[in-house]
Amino acid sequence: MAEYYSVAVSYGDDLGWIDYDEAAKTITVNLGSDEGKKKAKAFLGKPLTLQVPHETLMDFTEETIEPWASKENFQLALTRLWENTEVHVDWSRPVDYVKAHPHY
Repeated sequence: MAEYYSVAVSYGDDLGWIDYDEAAKTITVNLGSDEGKKKAKAFLGKPLTLQVPHETLMDFTEETIEPWASKENFQLALTRLWENTEVHVDWSRPVDYVKAHPHY
C-alpha cells in the first residue's frame, strides 16, 4: 500500500489536497476547481529554478529542482505555489478533515 504525504490546499472557494507518493515519485492534485487543479499540476509538473535559503537570511543559491524527485523538493515547491498559481497551501489545516469534508 502506498504512503502519501498530503497537504491541504484551497483555490478561491474550493478546498482540496495534494498528495505526494515518494515511492512512485508522483504528485496528485485533488481540487474541486478545474482551473486551480490545472495551474497546480502545471507548476508542480516541471523543473523549477528557485532561490534556496541556507544558513542565514542572506545565504541563498539558485537551484533547479524537480518537485516530484523527493519529498523535500515537493515541500520546497509548495512554498512557491501560491505566488505562481494562487493555489494556497493550508499548512495548518488538518488534511484528513479536508479529505472528509472538501468544502467550506
